[in-house]
Amino acid sequence: MREEKRIECKNDDVKEEKIAFEKIVVVGYALTSKKINSFLQPKLLTLARSKGISFVAIDQSRPLSDQGPFDILLHKLSGKEWRKALEDFRQMHPEVTVLDPPDAIQHLYNRQHMLQDVADLNFSDAYGIVRSPRQLVIKKDPSSIPEAVSKAGLILPLVAKPLVVDGTAKSHELALAYDQHSLQMLETPLVLQEFVNHGGILFKVFIIGEAIKVVRRFSLPDVSKQEWSKSASVFRFPRVSCAAATADDADLDPSIAELPPQLLLERLAQELRHRLGLHLFNLDIIRERGSKDRFYVIDINYFPGYGKIPDYEHMFTDFLLSLVQSKYKTNSAGVC
Repeated sequence: MREEKRIECKNDDVKEEKIAFEKIVVVGYALTSKKINSFLQPKLLTLARSKGISFVAIDQSRPLSDQGPFDILLHKLSGKEWRKALEDFRQMHPEVTVLDPPDAIQHLYNRQHMLQDVADLNFSDAYGIVRSPRQLVIKKDPSSIPEAVSKAGLILPLVAKPLVVDGTAKSHELALAYDQHSLQMLETPLVLQEFVNHGGILFKVFIIGEAIKVVRRFSLPDVSKQEWSKSASVFRFPRVSCAAATADDADLDPSIAELPPQLLLERLAQELRHRLGLHLFNLDIIRERGSKDRFYVIDINYFPGYGKIPDYEHMFTDFLLSLVQSKYKTNSAGVC
């Protein structure tokens, strides 16, 4: 754990305390091997050491309370046993910052709930409007889908997504259904979202605490009424965006490529951090084609691929240090 040395200063008008840290910040991590390889890159570990941060692997075969001590616990694992162990650890060690609460993370893994906070927020300000596409959850037999879609008044084509996000490739497999007949070819349980034409460009908004980084990705092309009215099939694809298909350097129409206003994203991220109870997530956002300021959040992901964005190591280490400094500042409140 990071120890502290307090230098007290008394003043009639101002009470302040300076804290000089003497030991490193210990970050215990419990991540999949894939996440370790993509996130704990040498450049991150080197910068972390220079800033007094040490990443320590958690042994999943041993009780959490037998390990440490930790200042911060960073995790992205699945399973009921792990969530229970982590929740028990949080209760026993409130002094450790857990990134992030398991219940809050679990909330994002169900697409029925994932975008509800965006819908409830009904966000709009001087810089734009942010909504989520109209959607419908189907848990029954696929033959019931056409009737349910008609009753809900959803407009074709529809994007079909697996209801549960469990980290597997299959949970990211999506489909575009063009007509009523093709709807019966889908696998349940699923979520159906109205497809919004967006110029084939998606904005991935990476959030690390209060820091925000936006990158462009190629997405599905626009669909005209003439095109989808002639189609009677399901178009399947791995996911809406592909990390390798960066659009940051592409020659694009400015009306499509222009990033969402920074102030709008900052306000939106602040609201969702509070509602979701999370520090580490990303938003997949599209701009409605033909509109300058109407945006849709189509997906939210916990602890996304930060290693793919420029300078993520600086953003992340600064974030970790800010957590520790904030904690010590809070614990030291009232000391003059």
